[in-house]
Amino acid sequence: MCADQKDQKPGYLWSLLRQKCSRCRTGDMFQIRNAYNLKQFMKMNDKCPDCGQPMEIEVGFYYGTSYVSYALTVALSAFTCIAWWVLIGFSLNDNRFFLWMGFNMVALLIAQPYLMRLSRAIWLSFCDRYNPNWKKEKPEEPERLGNKTRE
Repeated sequence: MCADQKDQKPGYLWSLLRQKCSRCRTGDMFQIRNAYNLKQFMKMNDKCPDCGQPMEIEVGFYYGTSYVSYALTVALSAFTCIAWWVLIGFSLNDNRFFLWMGFNMVALLIAQPYLMRLSRAIWLSFCDRYNPNWKKEKPEEPERLGNKTRE
């Protein structure tokens, strides 16, 4: 029974939320697990500690995470707006809208380190899919990281 649980495929959403490698879904992408250690929160492993997948597929690979991070912040802002509207409400007669804007700004500032890491995990999962045979197969080496000389 325990052997069946160890061979079970880790869930996609759970591995994203915990910033795990997208190839094996078990290795940590970041050197420090705490997203709120602000001096080191964006330091990534060069390779996955479990499967050896390179975390940076090519030079400048993570520039696209700005789009994912933007989508996540818009989604969080929409969520806080709907929650504020349901719980407190908006009115033209007072400043509740501006109170929500302040609340939303604080919520985004608090969530930003985690959202930045999550956007990297999502971006990597777009390009690198889960491999059920990751223990037996080696990961593909990136084509252009500047390490190889042209022939």
